[in-house]
Amino acid sequence: MKTVTIRYFASIREVLGTGSESLQTAAETVGALREELMSRSDAAANALAAGKAVRMALNQDMCALDAAIQNGDEVAFFPPVTGG
Repeated sequence: MKTVTIRYFASIREVLGTGSESLQTAAETVGALREELMSRSDAAANALAAGKAVRMALNQDMCALDAAIQNGDEVAFFPPVTGG
């Protein structure tokens, strides 16, 4: 098990009702962590669903689903930023 800090931004934060949390997880990758988070509630499943455009960052660097997670890492989930 490892402890990671998870940060949620914009509409994902609004749906989940929190901006961050600390979580103990056995997930090895950002994708596995996303799946674990989605299994926790219907709201999380909807906010982080595979069909949704969700961006991810590992230690403040954009990453893919296969990025490896280490103890103490920070993982962020956020919708794509649009300009206007």
